[in-house]
Amino acid sequence: MDRRVVITGAGIVAPAGIGVSAFWDTVTSGCSAIRPISTFDASPFRSRIAAECDFDPVRAGLSAQQIRRLDRAAQFAVVAAKEAVADADLVVEPKLAARVGVSIGTAVGSTIRLEEEYLVLSDEGRRWLVDPRYAVPHLYDFFVPSSFAAEVAWLVGAEGPATVVSAGCTSGLDAVGHAYHLIGDGEADVVIAGGTDAPISPITVACFDAIRATSPDNDRPRQALRPFDRSRSGFVLGEGAAVLVLEERERALSRGARVHAEIAGFANRNNAYHMTGLRADGREMAAAISAAIGQAGLAPADVDYVNAHGTGTKQNDRHETAAIKHALGAHAYEVPVSSIKPIVGHSLGAIGAIEVLASALALQTGVVPPTANLTEPDPELDLDYVPIEARSCPMSAVLCLGSGFGGFQTAMALTHPEREERR
Repeated sequence: MDRRVVITGAGIVAPAGIGVSAFWDTVTSGCSAIRPISTFDASPFRSRIAAECDFDPVRAGLSAQQIRRLDRAAQFAVVAAKEAVADADLVVEPKLAARVGVSIGTAVGSTIRLEEEYLVLSDEGRRWLVDPRYAVPHLYDFFVPSSFAAEVAWLVGAEGPATVVSAGCTSGLDAVGHAYHLIGDGEADVVIAGGTDAPISPITVACFDAIRATSPDNDRPRQALRPFDRSRSGFVLGEGAAVLVLEERERALSRGARVHAEIAGFANRNNAYHMTGLRADGREMAAAISAAIGQAGLAPADVDYVNAHGTGTKQNDRHETAAIKHALGAHAYEVPVSSIKPIVGHSLGAIGAIEVLASALALQTGVVPPTANLTEPDPELDLDYVPIEARSCPMSAVLCLGSGFGGFQTAMALTHPEREERR
């Protein structure tokens, strides 16, 4: 790729806060947003906790028609996109529209509205054949996740490539990576990219209960998600969205845009092994890491921070630790590694984009967010996971990692906009 890609705008709806400033304050404080599920009766389930967004669509500026028409995940995406475009000071004029694209990641689409509508159409599940007379006019939009990209495109006036990426828990990260390629390959000059999911619903909770992937530690929700800890017991569902404005670097500089970070490398791999299982050696993720830092022109020793996938499951934490060691060699023992999931939960298709934003903010501020709840390190896991408290650490290059059901392994390298001058 001959064209360089930078982040010039960011917006977020997260359990840690609505808006970038509130989000970063909470993430760096290490204060968990996980609590008992409040949106439905979760008492029948094994895991009854989640990281919910304190989101009021009216206060967020959505119209009554948007609220009626959009699933909660689509509402998150629209609100985050508004903030990102405003942050970038981006105006999509008609002559630019065909060069502006959209790339949105989601794992479970409009889960909440689909489940609600099924209950209505099936008379609370009593009818095998649903009755279409009770369907809402917007049911098709709930059924087809491509509506997320369409909504963001309409919001900003983007007439270029518009895509939804659905690759499980790497969806948000892969959507940003797709945008990186669109700009780098010359298909677009600007892409509004990110991820969104609102999976806190009975069907999603039941699915993860069935495979015992989520934490049953309901009596202490804020401490339930414990990546890299000896007593870790699984992840906790979250929700939210993060949307970024990506631009071709020279275009961004020519219009005087503020550059948050440069996306310097991106790669993904698949383990072709198991739907939910991971090989302990982490070779596929290691291959993605090596490819991403190679694209960025980085050596392993140049990586200053790793924003880990860090789900708090036994196998994921072992797999990711092994991958970092394979890819970074001896430097793996020197670089700080942390997971923000104990604070914001695991929002499936959104979390990768949220973690890209956290990685960019770490670069900007020189602060590594902590791995909350890491009080009893697992002796098998021997890297520097930045327990409990944030750490000041000047940074020029960071890695953001993702791993998803289906065997998806993704790595993205971000660099400070002044990295060359710093070197």
